[in-house]
Amino acid sequence: MILEYFMILLLLLMVGLAIYAVETKDLLASVIAAGFVSLVASIVYLYLQAPDVAMTEAAIGAGLTTLIFIIAIRKTERRER
Repeated sequence: MILEYFMILLLLLMVGLAIYAVETKDLLASVIAAGFVSLVASIVYLYLQAPDVAMTEAAIGAGLTTLIFIIAIRKTERRER
C-alpha cells in the first residue's frame, strides 16, 4: 500500500519536472530537469523489477544525454531570447 503511494508520488514528480523542463526559458535548468525525469524513470523501472532497463536509463538517459546537452549549451547561448 505504501509503495503504491510512493509510485504515485514518483509519477507526479516526473510529470511536474517534465512540465518545468518544457516551460522554463533557461536551457540549462531545462536540461537538468529532463535529466531528473530520466533519473526518476529509472527508479520507477527499478520498482517495476526491471533493473537492466533502470541501469540503462540512468546511464544513458540521465547521465550521457544530460552531459551532451550541457556541453552543447556551453558552446551556445544559455537563455532563449
